[in-house]
Amino acid sequence: MPLSLAAAQTILAATLSEARSKAMNPLAIVILDERGAVKLSVCEDGTSLKRGDIARGKAMGAISLGVGSRAIARMTAERPHFIAAATHAIGGALIPVPGGVLIRDAGNAVIGSIGVSGDTSDNDEIAAMAGIAAACLKGDPGA
Repeated sequence: MPLSLAAAQTILAATLSEARSKAMNPLAIVILDERGAVKLSVCEDGTSLKRGDIARGKAMGAISLGVGSRAIARMTAERPHFIAAATHAIGGALIPVPGGVLIRDAGNAVIGSIGVSGDTSDNDEIAAMAGIAAACLKGDPGA
């Protein structure tokens, strides 16, 4: 099943709700479908200028490489030349830190990804995972 707009809206609302409940810094959130096309993109008031681009880079890295950005962060330390080449291959849009999470359906198929940026990378990931769970889908951060 593809990622529906309704599911993406649920993920977005729950991600923001989790962030506000934990008093996180303002967030930028980008949700991509299984092709890497933008489904939703928002920046809360108070985010810095390029925060949305960073969120998109986390989501794009995850969907492009098929692993959550936490795994991509590990790959950066283990195989820096591969990550540099992969970043180039996807047009520079790869941010190798936690906060990019694959969205999986009940059958474990990848149906999209979310990138969150604005707080610590760990908090960005926590907010993303809460959003995905609220839509009754599975988050895969690459742990």
